[in-house]
Amino acid sequence: MELTVTQENLTRALTAVGRVASTKTQLPILSNILLRTDGTRLLIAATNLEIAATQLIGAKIAKPGSITIPAKLVAEFVASLPKGNVELLVKNDHLHIKAGTYSSVINGIASDDFPELPVIDEKKSIQYSISTDEFKQAVSQTILVASNDSTRPVLTGVYWHSFEGNLYLAATDGYRLTEKRLVETKSDVSAIIPASSLQEVLRSITDDATEVELLFDETQVRFRLGEAEITSRLIDGNFPDYRQLIPASSESVIKIDKAEFVRITKIASLFARDSGGSVTVTANAEAGTLAIHSIASQLGENTSESAADVSADGQVTLNSRYLADALSVTSGDKVVFRFSGRLAPCVLSVDKKDNDYQHIIMPLKS
Repeated sequence: MELTVTQENLTRALTAVGRVASTKTQLPILSNILLRTDGTRLLIAATNLEIAATQLIGAKIAKPGSITIPAKLVAEFVASLPKGNVELLVKNDHLHIKAGTYSSVINGIASDDFPELPVIDEKKSIQYSISTDEFKQAVSQTILVASNDSTRPVLTGVYWHSFEGNLYLAATDGYRLTEKRLVETKSDVSAIIPASSLQEVLRSITDDATEVELLFDETQVRFRLGEAEITSRLIDGNFPDYRQLIPASSESVIKIDKAEFVRITKIASLFARDSGGSVTVTANAEAGTLAIHSIASQLGENTSESAADVSADGQVTLNSRYLADALSVTSGDKVVFRFSGRLAPCVLSVDKKDNDYQHIIMPLKS
């Protein structure tokens, strides 16, 4: 293999793809990046067998071929080179890199041992095209509650599914739940995408990307971002029937300025550190206030309150971090917070008629 590429393009591709290469593996080839000519372009790929990332960059190819090389070393070396053309030459499983007065030889492994890159039949796949802004918001609003508990794999992902003509995202860790309505759909979709894969897609979205293409088949999903692709295995299993956990109505409905809610939650959380983040939220209809009370046994206690539109009195005990997390991803200037007594789930949503997002938090037993 012999070719010339620009340092900028090669660095960007190696950095993006290299994140997927596995550093802790019994298969040394999985810590390598694959370089392979593809027509007039260079394919750069890595996989850890759960997720695969590929990127195509323009190249001036003198001789086709392929090789795999250590991901971390080549990415850091190329990133340190000056801008301009970089010459790549493969001889006997060694990659010779030259750029101006800089040259290096990196020991590689023949590409024959590299795992086959995943294939999706585009004609049979279910496809969506979503703007990057919508995609980033939807994933960010749901992914933060995905579980880290590997003993319950289905909860470590985000559930993409069709329901009543719309595509929804949902995630839960058993203590909180998020649901986001994304786009209309005529297809029947039911797929659990690992949270780690979605994090990688978020990291790979560049400033000039305007949309994300998704392709689902029975066992995989592919995200296409221009010349970059990320393919992930889906999590096998059935996601819980979560809709039955979302209360249709609540006794206490509070409409409040989001910035004020964030402020009183943050202040209360300072005094809640010694009590596992436990805070008591009190709605007062007559006074028109929402108050948050917290106690630090060694330091003191705090009550922060804000003006709010309150339908009925009520009190509930929550984890302050869960409440702060929910507020951080809920858009809009005003939010609706509703609950029914001390044991029913609490719901946070945007104060608008066509609400497409809700965040549910289970109360603490006080």
